[in-house]
This record gives sequence, C-alpha cells and structure tokens, in this order.
Amino acid sequence: MSTMLEVSGLNHRYGAGEKAHVAVNDLSFTVEAGQLASIVGPSGCGKSTLLRCIAGLIKPSSGRVSLHGDDVSGVPEDLAVVFQDYSRSLFPWLSVAKNVEFPLRWRNLSRSERRTRAQEALESVGLSGVGSKFPWQLSGGMQQRVSIARALASRPALLLMDEPFASVDAQTRFELEDLTRRVQRENGSTVLVVTHDIDESVYLSDRVLVLSKSPATIVADLPVGLPAERNQITTRESTEFVTLRGEVARLLHGGAPENAAAVTAASDAAEWDLARADAEATADADAEARSKH
Repeated sequence: MSTMLEVSGLNHRYGAGEKAHVAVNDLSFTVEAGQLASIVGPSGCGKSTLLRCIAGLIKPSSGRVSLHGDDVSGVPEDLAVVFQDYSRSLFPWLSVAKNVEFPLRWRNLSRSERRTRAQEALESVGLSGVGSKFPWQLSGGMQQRVSIARALASRPALLLMDEPFASVDAQTRFELEDLTRRVQRENGSTVLVVTHDIDESVYLSDRVLVLSKSPATIVADLPVGLPAERNQITTRESTEFVTLRGEVARLLHGGAPENAAAVTAASDAAEWDLARADAEATADADAEARSKH
C-alpha cells in the first residue's frame, strides 16, 4: 500500500515572541492510500490548525507536508475538504447541483461532464432527486450530504473532513457516518477525519491518531480491528469497540498508551466473542433442523 499523505516534523505557531501561541508541535505521521484515518483530540488542541496546514490553507511554521510524494505549498488540486458548518460552505443562491458543480469550473471539463459528475456524486450520497432545489430548502443532514457530494465530485486523492457531523443531531450523525464509510469503500478514497468525538473516531476509522492537549503532539497511533461492515448498534456493543473507545478516552485524559500485548488481548477477546456467537448460532440451527425430523 502506497503512502498518500506524509506529515514530517510539523510545527505551527501564531504570533511571535513571548506572546506566541504554539498550536502544533513536531507532528509526524503518514496515511496510506485507501485508508480512513481519524485524528481525535480535546477541543482547542490544534486539530483544525493541523488540517489547514495539510490542506495548504496556511503555511506551517516549520516541517513538511506531502501528498502522494509532492510537497504541499498551496491547496492541491486533487484535495477536497468537508467543513463542519455546512450552512456557510454552500452557496444559498446556487441550486444543489450547481453547488456540487462549482469546484469543477476550474477543471478542464465540459459542461456536460460537470453535470454528469455532479449527478453521480449526488446519487452516491442518496440525493439524486434534489439537484434543482436550493440548500436552504433542505434539512441540515441533507445539506451536509451536499457538501460531501461536492467534495466527491472532484474525485480527490485525499478527502479531509473537519468535524463534519458536529452540527447535526445524533440520528443524522449515525446516518452520515455510515454514508462516509460506504462511499469511502466504494470509491477506494483516502480520508482523514478530524473530530473530538471518541465514539465517532473509533466507529469510522481504520486507525485513530490521538492528540494531546495544546500544543498538539501525537500520544498514540491505534489500529482499529473492527470488521469492514459495521452497524451502529452491534458494532458499538462489541468488545473490540468498547475496549478501543476506553483506550482513546484514557489517552485523552492523560493516560499512557497500553502495551501491545494488552491491545492484542482485547482483539483476541473480540474474535473469541464472534466465534462463540457463530458456534451458538450453528448449534441452534442444527437443533431446529433435528426437531423438524
């Protein structure tokens, strides 16, 4: 698996002298192509600053960011961002379809190609019938789906999501989490999600990067061993999910990372629970079949 994103020795400070605020301190990590990774940390720790440095929206004080091997010195053409506040990221005077098409105006695409891409992106997020509506005619969850569709329409090498579901209700959040995982698997996208929600970071991701309080440093890089197919109820009830959620919460409250043996033991316990459930289901089916004879 090739490396899509590499962050090396990243530092960023606001201001100068004694009053300077260090937001990010010596961060280094990679994200592999086709991976969905989450960065979780306490509020105000520097998560959004990190994301803006990765996106090329601000120049870091020092360090290096590279996307598929190319140094990021401005906003890369093949990068897209989904922001938290959908009400400010969509143009209210443009239709939904025109909002999704908007970033494609600067691509070498014909008008028909832009329309096709926009329609495909809207279909992928379950909004195939709303292209002629305006954002203000849609619910908050639907508006955020439009934001995701707009990002997907450009077919980015890397999709960044900054607290993307923080402004919606719990049920809509669950729906958007499942949508993100489905679209990411179908497109083979590389996605980096910034969040402060512990459960969300574990449920969404292939791995979770845990940040410290400001200035942000990486406390732990945790692999997520959950099945690719996830369910908002059964997955969250599983031993693996509960163990990882507890580990992330402990790290955010200043605990030290567990050793590899402890994490492996938790994973083995989760696999044992799944195997036992399968065995019990098979036994029940066999007993039912015998009773019919």
